[in-house]
Amino acid sequence: MGNAELDIEELRTFVEVADAGGISPAALRLGVSKSIVSRRLARLETALGAQLLARSTRGAALTEAGATFRDYAARVCAEIDVARETILPAGELRGRLRVAAPLSFGPTHFAPVLAEMARRHPELQIQTCYSDRFVDLIAEGFDCAIRVGYLQDSNLIARRIGPIHGKLVASPDYIEAHGAPETPEQLVAHQALMQGTEAWQLMDGDKVITVRPQGRFKADNGTALVAAAVAGLGIAYLPDCLTYEHLASGALVPIMPPHSPPPAGVYIVRPPGQLPARKIRVLAELLIEYFDQSVHFGGGAPL
Repeated sequence: MGNAELDIEELRTFVEVADAGGISPAALRLGVSKSIVSRRLARLETALGAQLLARSTRGAALTEAGATFRDYAARVCAEIDVARETILPAGELRGRLRVAAPLSFGPTHFAPVLAEMARRHPELQIQTCYSDRFVDLIAEGFDCAIRVGYLQDSNLIARRIGPIHGKLVASPDYIEAHGAPETPEQLVAHQALMQGTEAWQLMDGDKVITVRPQGRFKADNGTALVAAAVAGLGIAYLPDCLTYEHLASGALVPIMPPHSPPPAGVYIVRPPGQLPARKIRVLAELLIEYFDQSVHFGGGAPL
């Protein structure tokens, strides 16, 4: 057994390498160079007198000792974070917060909230990844994600921020050329603008019915689907916060208002296990405050 002391930064670095599956991705997550990560690992292995990682050309895999030690190290890091937060002056935040947010309206609607959080907490480092793909929080090392829509079942812990309303929309040109469907069954005969092969949920009185539309134009981003709808390519199912300007100008019109989609939600999700860090709670509260005031989401007068 080594006789050097264990260092919290070295423990944190080892947990990142273990979770990221290699030194390069861990260095990226931590915002430091690969050589710093390698040095910290070497010092930790010397202090423990055990090899934690088996390095190869493909990256770094945990040894048996490393796999056992990873869970203890992660618990120690989480406890230290909670302890640090507990003794900070009331309301002060520090450390790092990694957030995954949707690209479709994250930069316009969520970025201002994250910027305000950074302004209020000068010691806090915030890293946000904007993407419409489904991010694996645990494998990719995120503290939390902001998700929009209908939540899938998972082992993640979710907190609802507020409702999000959407509509079926199309351009007047599309309706002139193809007519407007009047029932959910008629939707199948129309060109749908979709992210992939998703099903659409629509209200029929007080029951929810599921429709599987078809279409030739697909995009993994809501803003791109708005552009396609304005161009007259088909019918899109989009949140109001992406379409309100086009509805106000007449570039898009609502389709089948009696069969509007049920309200979806905006959520903060985080991995299970540890207590929610105070910074995640603060972000959730800021988002709730923003939502309550936003006319394009849940608050204010609907458009």
